[in-house]
Amino acid sequence: MKCLTKSAEDKIKEAAIKVFLEKGFDGTTTRDIAKEAGVNSALMNYYFRSKEKLFLAIFDEMFQLFFQGVLEIFNKPDSLEDKIIGMIDYDFESCKVNPDLTNFIINELHRNPERSIINYPIKQLCDHSLFAQQLKVSIDEGRIANVDIRHLLLVMKSNIQFLFQTKIMTMKIWNMTENEFNVYADRHKIIVKDMILNYLFSSQK
Repeated sequence: MKCLTKSAEDKIKEAAIKVFLEKGFDGTTTRDIAKEAGVNSALMNYYFRSKEKLFLAIFDEMFQLFFQGVLEIFNKPDSLEDKIIGMIDYDFESCKVNPDLTNFIINELHRNPERSIINYPIKQLCDHSLFAQQLKVSIDEGRIANVDIRHLLLVMKSNIQFLFQTKIMTMKIWNMTENEFNVYADRHKIIVKDMILNYLFSSQK
């Protein structure tokens, strides 16, 4: 059997990401992935051995995608306010491009709580970030409300991610077209920014 080229391997991984996001781990078969990638099932199985091994090959990448952009913003030389706006914008665009990613990550961690999340030091990266330092200094100096970084991140991420997790339901309930939802989503992003910034800064003025 001839060796699988790097481009073919990447093609299989890209197809696997798409199918796993659409159907989840349990709902996906190797045949689904092979069909999406346009390769022979036997060839794919020869190199990746099983659906589980292929999944493991891409899960870390997908999990890091879930957090990496926000963690990078943490250490930019920007103001606290600009970083909060930047993180909300990043989550919004990320969820818009990959609306199934949040559900996929959450479902997989429920399915397998010991998944490689333990190998990705999110807590340490947050605790030692410039953002965490800025937050602490601003609280200590009385410039913003006293808030735990965990609550702040949860409010930011959940208010954006839930918007896209419930997109289909929202469109059906309110009889929205795709364009109307996009306008609604853009407005929601502005509201989330105002809500968080007003809570943090307004009470201290």
